Amino acid sequence: MITGVLFAIIAGLLLGLYALPEKFTKDYEFENTWSMFFAINTFVVPNVAAFLLIDGFADVLAAIPASALITMIICSVLWGIGAMMWGKAINYIGLSLGFSIFIGTIILVGSLLPFIQVGLPKSNVFLTILAGLAIVLVGVMANGRAGILRQKDEENTNNAETKKSGSIITGILIAVIGGLLATGFSYAYAAGGEIIDAASQAQGNAPWKSAIAVMYVIYMAGGVAIAIYFAQQLSAKKLWSKFKTPHLGKNIMLTTIMGVFNFAASVVFAYAGFKLGKELGGSVGYAIFNTACVVTAIISGLVTKEWINASAKAKNSLYLGLSCMVIGIIVIAYSNTLA
Repeated sequence: MITGVLFAIIAGLLLGLYALPEKFTKDYEFENTWSMFFAINTFVVPNVAAFLLIDGFADVLAAIPASALITMIICSVLWGIGAMMWGKAINYIGLSLGFSIFIGTIILVGSLLPFIQVGLPKSNVFLTILAGLAIVLVGVMANGRAGILRQKDEENTNNAETKKSGSIITGILIAVIGGLLATGFSYAYAAGGEIIDAASQAQGNAPWKSAIAVMYVIYMAGGVAIAIYFAQQLSAKKLWSKFKTPHLGKNIMLTTIMGVFNFAASVVFAYAGFKLGKELGGSVGYAIFNTACVVTAIISGLVTKEWINASAKAKNSLYLGLSCMVIGIIVIAYSNTLA
């Protein structure tokens, strides 16, 4: 159990840091940076990892029943659309708030979805999980309030007009809707994780390689929806030429780091789920994974001075949210000891 919780936290750390290099790309619009990242993240990294590291990978894929594979693909496409909206939300409302709202939605909804597949745990375990999620919800609301206060503080400090009418509301809506769609990741994992793990280990692979196989299916399917969206956006806004820049090499390096961190985070989460067990791996592990991600993103936002112009009131609300999320993750982790 401790091993599973530890790996879920490590996965959250990786996911919380993955978007940081995006701040340092040069000469790119949002669509250029994120389309390059998603191309590397959903197509290049999974294929390199799967075919280099997994023995008998083609046989592993062939062993997945059609019903499970179709379910995984549909849910993964929804996740892909949600992940794309996540990037858009960060562009509107910043790293800290974008992570908080998006991942908060995922935690609250995605942590409960696996129970549809595996059934409800014992009542004391389920109630403890709900209590932990409720505390996390308080943290998400506090973080949302902190973000709104921060925007007002920055506008007052700069003595400027609002950058976009209702931009903060738009960003929050994008993050919430994207979070709801992205919970498809959780259900896809619940639908195919155990099946793929069995097929992978039948080929003599270690459990961590099984985790790569699970994420391969999810990322490849989700990547199709993302690719279609960004191809359309790059064409509509005439941004293809933006890729030709003296900073191309640096930008490829930065987005590759993003892609490796993001995929590695999901693989480590899947491995944590295996360690936590079938009943709670997809729910408890998912909640810990995403809460640790938010905490990491908030801290990185503070380090990169996203909150430098925020008032004490805004920062106190942020710290309250951070504290609630830490407490919530402890309560959720404790529920696994009751199972």
